[in-house]
Amino acid sequence: MSVRSAASAPRRAARRAHGTAAQATRRHDRAALDALVRQAGGRATPARAAVLGLLRAAAQPLSHRDVEDALAADGHAFDRVTLYRALEWLQTSGLAHKVAGEDRIWRFASRAQADGAGGHGSHAHFQCRSCGSTLCLDGVPALPAGQARAPRGYQVESAALTLRGLCPACRT
Repeated sequence: MSVRSAASAPRRAARRAHGTAAQATRRHDRAALDALVRQAGGRATPARAAVLGLLRAAAQPLSHRDVEDALAADGHAFDRVTLYRALEWLQTSGLAHKVAGEDRIWRFASRAQADGAGGHGSHAHFQCRSCGSTLCLDGVPALPAGQARAPRGYQVESAALTLRGLCPACRT
């Protein structure tokens, strides 16, 4: 598989997600998204609400490029820096989490449903080594950082578990 076709799988996910960007904002209406941002201690901005709505509607974690493409296709005119800042803020505030793939690209997913509505708390991820698609494995718990052991004098602040292999589409 060529590098170009391997990189296209996440873009296909973005195209599927872009169709849901407007629906996501409607489904998680702007007022509700703004309230989530404010509850996390932030200023409710159009970019944060749009990105959070998209992440909450996405079936799999999305890269910055996926988010940018999906929101642009939906008519949002956010520049790249604004989207980076929105994604980073959502991650540091606890409304989203990020996972790095073997391709060294960060992908983001909503964590806002960790309140029980979606059970999207601490969990593992699966990444296809061929196409790069990444998905959350909500049924596979990640090792809590407090249970990870580090050498004396070191303090663990986070832990991540990513399983790698082939997705069904790449196995055939």
